[in-house]
Amino acid sequence: MELTAATVLVASVGVFLISFMRGAFGGGFAIIGIPLLSIVMDPVTAGGLLAPLFIAMDLFALRYWKPSTWSKQDLVLLLPGLVIGIALGYLLFRVLDHRAIAILMAAITLLFVGLWFVGGATVSIRPRSSAKAVAAGLASGITTMVAHSGGPPLAMYLLPLGLGKEVYAGTTSLFFTVGNATKAMPWLLLVKPEGNVWILMAACLPAIPAGVWLGWRMHGRLDQHQLYRACYGLLVVTALKLLWDGVSGYLA
Repeated sequence: MELTAATVLVASVGVFLISFMRGAFGGGFAIIGIPLLSIVMDPVTAGGLLAPLFIAMDLFALRYWKPSTWSKQDLVLLLPGLVIGIALGYLLFRVLDHRAIAILMAAITLLFVGLWFVGGATVSIRPRSSAKAVAAGLASGITTMVAHSGGPPLAMYLLPLGLGKEVYAGTTSLFFTVGNATKAMPWLLLVKPEGNVWILMAACLPAIPAGVWLGWRMHGRLDQHQLYRACYGLLVVTALKLLWDGVSGYLA
């Protein structure tokens, strides 16, 4: 990868956008910033670049999403599946058809949002399910390792619980803090970043505090209903991006 001023600028904007999502929604929408990175590097290199930067975002976000914002009863159910899913994703990374996974995840996400829309675009609170939590954690672990799209499975479990907006964001934040710390080393082993990638990581670091802080400020301005509507809207954007990645991969 050639290190130019344009590369640094585009990558920094992409990292800022991901950091903003981290501060506003607790995480899970990293895939929205990846198209910008794909302008100046291939997706696999972008994965290696982002893996350590995710940890920096997580550490900064913990200043805002403190333990009082974590739904511990949900995290106890979600985290084991997440770690197992990341391990499975690492083992299957080279043999899985990434395009098919992207299309399947997009279809499931769009169906989930469609059902919410048909139901009047309101939060229909449902009881917790241990089986659904484990499945969501496992699916999120696999997709975050393979396609940087761990957000939809987690959101499909958490959104119907009707958690308060701070608890939703805080729980999501800690979930991806654990996930990003777990998948960082596997991604670095897969990608083996070159010297220019490490330099670019350092150049992108200043974008993280500003992005997380601005996202957190925006979160404070949203009420419960607005936050949930924004999350569902972002799920549509994420699903369409996954659908495009999958279909365009088959057409290429």
